[in-house]
Amino acid sequence: MFIDYAKIKVEAGNGGSGCVSFRREKFVSKGGPDGGDGGKGGDIIMIGDENANTLIQFRYNKLYKAENGVNGSGKNKYGASGKSNTIRVPLGTEIAIIDENGAKQRVGDILHHNEELIVAKGGFGGKGNAHFVSSTNQAPRRATEGRRGEEFELELTLKLMADVGLVGFPNAGKSTLLSSISAARPKIADYEFTTLEPMLGVVYVDEFRTFVMADIPGLIEGAHGGKGKGIQFLRHIQRTKTLLFLIDINSADPVHDYFILRKELFLYDTKLDKKSSIVVLSKIDTLPEEEREAKLAEVTALFKEKTNEEIIGISSVANMNTNELKNKLYEMIKNATSED
Repeated sequence: MFIDYAKIKVEAGNGGSGCVSFRREKFVSKGGPDGGDGGKGGDIIMIGDENANTLIQFRYNKLYKAENGVNGSGKNKYGASGKSNTIRVPLGTEIAIIDENGAKQRVGDILHHNEELIVAKGGFGGKGNAHFVSSTNQAPRRATEGRRGEEFELELTLKLMADVGLVGFPNAGKSTLLSSISAARPKIADYEFTTLEPMLGVVYVDEFRTFVMADIPGLIEGAHGGKGKGIQFLRHIQRTKTLLFLIDINSADPVHDYFILRKELFLYDTKLDKKSSIVVLSKIDTLPEEEREAKLAEVTALFKEKTNEEIIGISSVANMNTNELKNKLYEMIKNATSED
């Protein structure tokens, strides 16, 4: 099951308290204070894991605690530090603190394998009475308590890490395209919303060149406001380098479809409008062979007139122009990366 959103509570460890103690040994008169410090509480640490791909573990485990620090003791013995709690999360996980009023403050996000982020710090240990010796107080009976560790309610949001995001209406052929040019096997059928969760596929251009493509569940007009399935998954487009708008060439108005998709992305996040993109006309194999070239030229001319997009016509089923598309996408990704 693909889970890309979760709320959890984290509690870092409390610091151990300092100790009040005096040296008591045979043949040592008037032994001075020797109370040790308390140990530091353990932290809560998020760490990136390239082998994880969902937040499903947080559906069942909602509370994560770290160990408390140990109290100090006599003979200037420091208490042991509490063990930190390390939580592994998928790459692309964004973390925010939710305060008591429901406001959210972004802490950071995990983008690389084994990248670490401390989301709650353990409390410092208290000071033992050996710390409070002075010229006017040779036998202090004072020690401090350890500080409490941080406690937060966290919001975890997973945004997939992909090079290309597939955008299109339901049944535009996104899943078919992904399955034809990668090893991914999304569900394919002749009804709307067959894709109910994002799918990732590694596309091999050749032996040495690859990129990752994400099939985002189909958008419909009004998706940015919650209509259809799209609102749950629009966030996954935010981290992609390039957008691929897949338009069914048999649509009554392919250019209008394109502008609806563009509008939905812009209303969700204006930054999406700045990403490099390409329009791909799908299902050209469904056109009669004698009409195909003329229809493709007609639709391409309409796009050229009303947009600045590059247009490629393909058939995923018949593998028509898919190699050309892969090469073009790879170059677009490389250019987008160099501009970052």
